[in-house]
Amino acid sequence: MNPVVSAVSRGAAHAISKPPQDSIRLLADLGVEGDAHLGVTVQHLSRVARDPSQPNLRQVHLIHAELHDQLSARGFALLPGQMGENITTRGLDVLALPTGTRLHLGADAVIEVTGLRNPCLQLNGLYPGLLAAVVDRDEQGNIVRKAGVMGVVLVDGDVRPGDPILVELGPRPYRPLEPV
Repeated sequence: MNPVVSAVSRGAAHAISKPPQDSIRLLADLGVEGDAHLGVTVQHLSRVARDPSQPNLRQVHLIHAELHDQLSARGFALLPGQMGENITTRGLDVLALPTGTRLHLGADAVIEVTGLRNPCLQLNGLYPGLLAAVVDRDEQGNIVRKAGVMGVVLVDGDVRPGDPILVELGPRPYRPLEPV
């Protein structure tokens, strides 16, 4: 299956969930037009409290729809945007992408993947135990974050459900994703 955008969401208020939309507009160096996380500098409230001058490496949040499928099988019936993602993908393992991967979305938009989303306790407000369901440990005991990836917008464009996603890997050696 070729990767596609399965849903797009945005929210003007700082809340865990973002309502689904027919389309979203990505703005270079800023993020999703009309979204609370739009900006050159960090907009995530806890990060603003620490240092409001940090660059915004979290302009766009992407989650793979397959995570929703897995969570649904465990009793967490989630809709796109409910975990705060702007773009829900299908057919793309976003967690396996290296840092610096460029995602071409629809006709024009380009996002560069900056790192992993670090899931927070607010997820338990949606469903008790959801945070634990999106955090795991590997064989070495390292934390595995499964709540999607973050990115920055390189090229403006409109993104809609059904849009194709073209993956452009960066130069080798690939850098693994780390929380941003």
